[in-house]
Amino acid sequence: MARAPARRELLRSARDLFGAEIRRHREKADMSLRRLSEVLNYSKSHLARIEAAESLPYDDLPAKLDACFGTDGMFARVYALARNEPFPGRYRRVMEIESRATAIESYVGATVPGLLQTSATAERLLRVGCPYAPDAEIEAMVKARLGRQRRLSQPKPPRCWFILDEAVLRRPIGGPQVTYHQLASLLQHGTQPRMTIQVLPFDAGEHPVLGGSLSLFTVAEQSPVPVPYVEGARSGTIITERDEVEERRENYDLVRTMALSPRDSEAMIRAAMKDWKAC
Repeated sequence: MARAPARRELLRSARDLFGAEIRRHREKADMSLRRLSEVLNYSKSHLARIEAAESLPYDDLPAKLDACFGTDGMFARVYALARNEPFPGRYRRVMEIESRATAIESYVGATVPGLLQTSATAERLLRVGCPYAPDAEIEAMVKARLGRQRRLSQPKPPRCWFILDEAVLRRPIGGPQVTYHQLASLLQHGTQPRMTIQVLPFDAGEHPVLGGSLSLFTVAEQSPVPVPYVEGARSGTIITERDEVEERRENYDLVRTMALSPRDSEAMIRAAMKDWKAC
């Protein structure tokens, strides 16, 4: 019974398979994670994240695992596939939907959405979220996050509508300089023809998405009905029930009516930039 979750993971992706095979061979050899980390001269915490498919290994790990367990290149072959999957399994489906969406509508309550983050903002957020991850792992995650942004500069980008809580402008992520340049980047994004950015001010009061984030992805070839995705600090859920889909659509539309106009939002962003420049 204890192995059932691991077997289900094998069906999801090569990344999950890589982690599950480490666990299977380690347990077969009656080896603890600490002991394996000592044998491989590898971080125990990083190995744990690799087993859980939360992180990818360095390029040298597959060969070490094949030598340790005598698996004749099996780990190297699986890694050749897994390295092409930059996102953990729990986020992969929504990333695929995002990559095919013709329209993206998003409200975020805590920080700048990943599609609009500068490299410095992304690096700081990922580092604080994974405090024990080595530098190479953080760099890979930053690269993957910024890679998602390429769609916005393609000849026919998705129609994007971002609503940012005022807290996004007030919280210093990475310090005043990083925050200043992030806000400047928002202004630049806001000039793109298929991009609208609004700010939901504090004085708007309570609203139906307070405390979380909500995105609506419209995939034209699939359905005109959007796919809602709600996200917290450590989890995200794709909404599929029809009644809930309609409710999330109404929630977003209500938040949009409460937000400042694009012009007033730009003015608030510029005012916040002056505050951070003064710092």
